[in-house]
This record gives sequence, C-alpha cells and structure tokens, in this order.
Amino acid sequence: MGAAYGTAKSGVGVASMGVMRPELVMKSIVPVVMAGVLGIYGLIIAVIISTGINPKAKSYYLFDGYAHLSSGLACGLAGLSAGMAIGIVGDAGVRYCDLIVLGFFFFGYFLNLNSL
Repeated sequence: MGAAYGTAKSGVGVASMGVMRPELVMKSIVPVVMAGVLGIYGLIIAVIISTGINPKAKSYYLFDGYAHLSSGLACGLAGLSAGMAIGIVGDAGVRYCDLIVLGFFFFGYFLNLNSL
C-alpha cells in the first residue's frame, strides 16, 4: 500500500512537471523509483517468510506464526509510512522544482528523500 501510494502521489507530480517543464521529467522520476523499491522490499520479505514455512511438516508452531506475522507487519507498516512520506515529499518537491533554482533545490530534495 505504501509503495502504491508513493508511486501514485509522485506520479501525479511527475505528470504535472511534464506539462510545465518537459526537460525536467527524467530528474523528477526519482521519487517514483524510490517508492517502487518499497514494493521490492515487501516481495523479499514475503519470499523469506514463505521459505520458512514447510508444507510437509506435521505442525506449525505458534512461535513461528507470530514471528512470521510480526516480520510481515514490521515490513508492511514501515513500507506504508515510508511510501506516504516519499509520496508527499516527492510530489511537493517535483511540483515546486521549477520555482526554485534547480541545481540547489534538487540536491536538497534528493537528500530529503534519502534521509527517510
């Protein structure tokens, strides 16, 4: 959900940037890529959890169930909050990028996204 929200919110900003200043579209695509990486993190955790489940085993211990649940929730909630932050910061940064001198603003905007 976080990756989808971040991609959608940043994608709207990139689309508006493409209308206003088409030459800056490739620089404005950074938050969309960063939001897509969150989905890959979720996929990696899902693969790790699914390899920990043995379908031929006769029992599935309660501890294993809670460990898998907590790891999925930790990755999911972190991805949700990071996706929302990337979406909001990315949309604002991309939309107002043409109002400020690009060289200085883009560097600070990129550092903001990386500090999340």
